[in-house]
Amino acid sequence: MTETRQKKLVVALGHSALGMTMDEQKNAVRITAKALAGLIEAGYQLTITHSNGPQVSMIHKAMTELHRIYIDYSPAPMCVCSAMSQGYVGYDIQNSLKAELLSRGNSTPVSTVLTQVSVDPYDEAFYAPTKKIGRYMSKEDADNEVKKGNYVVEEPGKGYLRVVATPKPLQILELDAIKLLTDNGQAVICCGGGGIPVIVQDGKLQGASAVIEKDDIAGKLAGDLMADALIILTSVPNVYLHFGTESQEPIARMNADKAREYIEAGEFGASDMLPKINAAIEFLKKNPAGRVIITTADKVRDAIEDKAGTTITA
Repeated sequence: MTETRQKKLVVALGHSALGMTMDEQKNAVRITAKALAGLIEAGYQLTITHSNGPQVSMIHKAMTELHRIYIDYSPAPMCVCSAMSQGYVGYDIQNSLKAELLSRGNSTPVSTVLTQVSVDPYDEAFYAPTKKIGRYMSKEDADNEVKKGNYVVEEPGKGYLRVVATPKPLQILELDAIKLLTDNGQAVICCGGGGIPVIVQDGKLQGASAVIEKDDIAGKLAGDLMADALIILTSVPNVYLHFGTESQEPIARMNADKAREYIEAGEFGASDMLPKINAAIEFLKKNPAGRVIITTADKVRDAIEDKAGTTITA
């Protein structure tokens, strides 16, 4: 008898699936875990990636303040803050998902893989950083950041913020470990917050002062694993045309060519939906037989069956 291959899903969790604070995150992941456990019960193997914007900013603020109060403590570089956020968010997801599975009598193992992702040191993003992180600073603190070689921007009336680069991911360095776990039926949490950005030089891995966009890594991870589907869970149940207007219209299905037409027409917000659509297109280039689903956590079971959400195909 031929064993049926377990279908593989890469699930990308956005801010709405995690919350913005420690308490919000604990409550949010319990709800998200129910949706994820439902997919596992339905027979899917899950590889889960997640955002970390509020979390990495919180950690960066905390480590910076620790250095200000206790000068002997070195301020943590962005790559270390990213690693801390992967462990912290990964733990909450792993803990809640495992508990939810056990409550259903399901023994599927759940693992978190601390994941490094290589980036190009000459990526154009390093010459024009735009990603705001950390706390608002005074002019004096901002000047000190500039002296260290960091970039800052001013928000009138609020203060100064540090900004870092958002380079494109080149290689997921722990991919073989992730594949080993997924091939053996585990639910795997990895590439959190886009992965820990590192630069490979002279046989060494040097942490980069950067943040990889979560949608970029979700598309790459799904392509590298040749997943059957990439599911992007966000705060809206569908992708929309004319979003936020009186003529707003949900899109149930579209192919990659139609998605490109909508991009050219400026239909998708540059900081919210556009990165998700671009990630979908990149994944479908790698696996034309796959599909991408964009929806909310509470709609995901219906969306898998084409009853909700937006489905994108090649």
